[in-house]
Formats: sequence, structure tokens, C-alpha cells
Amino acid sequence: MTEDVRRVFRMDNEVLAFRFTATVSERASRTPRERLTDTARLKMWLGATGLDVIDVSPARLKDAVVLREAIYRIGSAIAAGVRPESQDVRTLNTVAAAGRATAALEHERAGWHLTKTTPVSDALGVLATDAIRVLGGPDRGRIKNCEGPGCAGLFLDTSRAANRRWCSMNTCGNKVKKSRITAG
Repeated sequence: MTEDVRRVFRMDNEVLAFRFTATVSERASRTPRERLTDTARLKMWLGATGLDVIDVSPARLKDAVVLREAIYRIGSAIAAGVRPESQDVRTLNTVAAAGRATAALEHERAGWHLTKTTPVSDALGVLATDAIRVLGGPDRGRIKNCEGPGCAGLFLDTSRAANRRWCSMNTCGNKVKKSRITAG
């Protein structure tokens, strides 16, 4: 696939698990946009995040989408101050437990070694583990849904005043500012 990963996916979220949920964009619009449209796209996204896999089967793509949606629903529930659905939590924990990736420091950078037998499951385990770290960590009260028009993407508000409203100033924040200029 010769597509540029940054033209296909939003890669600007600081939280890996939330970057994964952004493989669906415009979630709050009438027509959310699915970006994991086939196995090659999942392979491309995983490679762009340092979780390189040789091949992705249709079954693993389905597993990835199930995990992504569970992460999104749990994050949105936390952002809304409600308890996440137990099935979503079970999905997250099961996928995390199935992964066998090992953390590695190579060339002064953190990365992951995936097994040769179950690399996609290992990669999904990394994503699930990252989600658990954020969703159950000390900053869980800073998880928010973007207020940008049609977005609703998840982000971790790391601003000092905890008053950030957009998943990215460069995308959703700019859209809001531009709409204010044209309306004014």
C-alpha cells in the first residue's frame, strides 16, 4: 500500500490507545468515517506506531475493531462520569492478557517485540495495556471527549487548568476558530 499514513490516519494523539480510537473520525457526526477499512489499513496503522506486523487476517481486523470500540466506550463513559459497561472492561482485560509483547529499549527508544506466532494479538495487547494504564490511572479524571464539531474523539487533558476542549488544536481547535472568524 503506497498511501501516506498521515493522510489516512490522525496520528497526533499523545495517548496510543486514544490514537487507535481515532481510526474512526467524526464520531459525533451523522456519518462517522471508518479508516480501518481493510486488513492493509490495520497493518499500516500498526506499523506507523512501531507495532510492525507481517500480515493481518480479516479475523484480527475484526478483533481490532472490537477492541477499539471497547476502549472508546470506556473512555467516553469515564469522560462523562459514568461507570463503563462490564462487557467492555472484560474485552479490554482479555485482549491485554492475551498479548505476549515485550518492551524493549533499542537505539535509545522504547519499542515492542512481538512474537512470531501471534504478532497482531500481541500488538492489540499493547494497545489494550496502554488503554488500561490511562483509563485506570491517576489521570483518568482528565479523560475527555473532544468538543470539536462532529469529533468526540478521546484525549487526555494535560493542560495545567484542565480546561482543554479539543483533541488537537491543529485540527478541531482550528476548525472552531475558523468558524468563529467566518461567522463574525
